[in-house]
Amino acid sequence: MYLGLDLGTSGLKALLIDADQRLVAEATAPLTVQRPHSGWSEQNPADWLAAAEIAMTALAAQHPLDAVRGVGLSGHMHGATLLDAAGDVLRPCMLWNDTRSHAEAAVFDANPQWRAITGNIVFPGFTAPKVDWVRVNEPEIWKKTAKILLPKDYLRLWLTGEAVSEMSDAAGTSWLDTGARDWSDVLLTASGLTRDQMPGLVEGSAPSGKLRDTLANRWGLPKGVVVAGGAGDNAASAVGMGVVKPGQAFLSLGTSGVLFAASAAYQPDAPTAVHTFCHALPDTWHQMGVILACTDALNWYAGLVQSDAASLTADLGPLQAPGETLFLPYLGGERTPHNDAATRGAFLGLGHATDRTAGTRAVLEGVSFAFRDSLDALRSTGTQIDTLVAVGGGSKSDYWLQALATLLDMPIDLPEAGDFGGAFGAARLGLMAATGAGTEIATPPATARTIAPEIGLTSAFMDKHAQYRAAYRALKEAL
Repeated sequence: MYLGLDLGTSGLKALLIDADQRLVAEATAPLTVQRPHSGWSEQNPADWLAAAEIAMTALAAQHPLDAVRGVGLSGHMHGATLLDAAGDVLRPCMLWNDTRSHAEAAVFDANPQWRAITGNIVFPGFTAPKVDWVRVNEPEIWKKTAKILLPKDYLRLWLTGEAVSEMSDAAGTSWLDTGARDWSDVLLTASGLTRDQMPGLVEGSAPSGKLRDTLANRWGLPKGVVVAGGAGDNAASAVGMGVVKPGQAFLSLGTSGVLFAASAAYQPDAPTAVHTFCHALPDTWHQMGVILACTDALNWYAGLVQSDAASLTADLGPLQAPGETLFLPYLGGERTPHNDAATRGAFLGLGHATDRTAGTRAVLEGVSFAFRDSLDALRSTGTQIDTLVAVGGGSKSDYWLQALATLLDMPIDLPEAGDFGGAFGAARLGLMAATGAGTEIATPPATARTIAPEIGLTSAFMDKHAQYRAAYRALKEAL
């Protein structure tokens, strides 16, 4: 059997599959995010380890783990976990949606070598500017920093004793030469860092170490279980959904929103604010359009009107043309296509007729418009999308999926019941590392049903999308 551990923003998931990749058992443990100031987003790395203990103990109670041969890791990207020489955590981890380092990011990005080497804009959410923020604002911590790890790689350090990362997650730090799949000494030097402060690098499907005997004994695993390199959360989800070849893509409707497309070549176009990263598999890359608030925006609105997301979206009926109310989902800034950490969300066109349901539709439409922005950005780089699969909590809303299919002007497939996300992809990578298997095992799930565009509403949605783009520009100038 094979185990996948997915360290998410809101929880850690452990998933067990057998040799035929059938789900055997799963368990989760919740996590919370601290936001001590506007634009800040942090977690205590000790909470990740506690969550792993809870999830693994619960998993072992469901099914014996003595047949496990490989473990894979997935996790939220870009987090800055700073350790001292003794391996102790120096401060809370700044997460992917922490935008405090916008000034440091702008300085790095103004130097052409960053985009030339990484293939990407230096976004405020990436690791390098966050660490530079520490250098400027917390110099005592900076001086003590001996190792910098991404979140799932801190979990790996605890599991194996090895300080290792892999290509897909490392590509989101702004220190990786994405084409060469190696740390850039030029960019590390520009950050005042050295390779000694970086983890080692392996491919996501390669072994990174072995599970420590003490943990194996505690959870009932055999000795010598291989721990794979794993992947950043979106690359792991892509492996889980079989999005590993050109033309294949998926929509992730989670806390953040992602439009992810696989690529057989390294073809960056940084000015589009499209992310061009290494995939979790050797000699493959991927591109992503990323929006920072997806279900996060719906949950925010649910709290505002004292409801919950499921209740808000349950009785919306068939898809309607957008109304007068317009929502910009930039609650904590935006990445694709704006690269704007300072922008914030807005409701426009409010009237006496704007009730809770109209507001719900506006929120779903606003996030959908943001996905259309990402599609346009990806297409401008030459990326072609032939098939599109939707996953994540937001995919439970048929209304939302119908709006997305109509705006993106392409069918959206929904996989059969099952978990094909980061934990499953991580388990597949664990299988690869333990057995030597390759991409042939990363098959797409069977399609349960397909959501087709509402052709009669396409024009109305595209007209509203044009208003959405104009509203961002107008507010940007006004504020």
